[in-house]
Amino acid sequence: MRWVNVRPRRRGAVLLGTLPLLAALVAYLSASAIRHAGNGADKILPTPAAMVRAMSDLVVRVDPLSGQIAFWADTAASLERLGLGLGICALSALLVGMVLGVLPAARAMFGPLVTTVAVVPPIALLPILFIVFGLGETAKVALIVVGVAPFLIRDLTDHIAALPPEQLVKAQTLGANSWQLAIRVALPQALPRLIAGLRLSLGPAWVYLISAEAIAADTGLGYRIFLVRRYLSMDIIIPYVAWIALLAIGMDVALAQISRRGFAWAHQVGR
Repeated sequence: MRWVNVRPRRRGAVLLGTLPLLAALVAYLSASAIRHAGNGADKILPTPAAMVRAMSDLVVRVDPLSGQIAFWADTAASLERLGLGLGICALSALLVGMVLGVLPAARAMFGPLVTTVAVVPPIALLPILFIVFGLGETAKVALIVVGVAPFLIRDLTDHIAALPPEQLVKAQTLGANSWQLAIRVALPQALPRLIAGLRLSLGPAWVYLISAEAIAADTGLGYRIFLVRRYLSMDIIIPYVAWIALLAIGMDVALAQISRRGFAWAHQVGR
C-alpha cells in the first residue's frame, strides 16, 4: 500500500482534522494546570474558568461610557472594516485583473506596476496611509486593500492569461469581439479563481486589520487585544484570538460553499 493513494472518507477526514486540535487543547490545559499548581496567580496560561470570568463582563455588560457591549461592538467594527476592505479588493481585482489578463498590451504596460506594488510590505505603508487618510476608518480599510488587492490582481491576471488559446480562437471564430471574450470566456473562469484568492487572503487581511486597529482605533478586536496587553490580560487576549480564528474559519467555509455551489464545475477538474 502506498500512502499517497490513501484518501480518507468524509468522517475519517473530520476525525483526522480534529485530533491535532484536541491534542493542542489538552496540551494547553495540562500546561495551565501545572503553572497554576506552582503559582495560583499565574497570568501567562489562564485557566478556562479565569477566561470565562474575564470575558463575562465584555460579552454581557454594557459599557457605561459607550453604551455598547464591548465584545460585540469590537466584533462588529472589525467585521465591517474587513468586509469593506475585502469587497473593494474583490471588485478591483476583478476589474483590473480582467483587463490585464485579456489584453496583452495592457498587461505589458501595467503589469510591472502591479508587481512593484505587490512586493512592497503593506505594514511599511501604514504610516503613509495614516498621514494621507488620517486616523479614521479610511486608513484601516486602505491598508487591507493595499495589502490584498495587488496579490489578487496578479493571481487573476496570470490565471486569465493562461487560459487555453483554443478557447479564445474558437470564440473569435464564432464572431466574438474583445468584450464578449472577456464576459463569456474569461469571466466565468475568473470568478472561482477570485474566490479561491480571497480564501487565501483572509489570513493576511486579518493581520493588516489587527495591525491598523492596534495603532489607531477606539474599538475593534485588534484594539482590545493591544489595550489589555499592558496588564498581561491573557485571559482576555486568548479568547479574543480564538474568536478571530473562528470568524476566519467561518468566512473561509462560507466562501468555499459559495464556490462549490456556484461553480461546481471548477471543483471537478482533475477528479
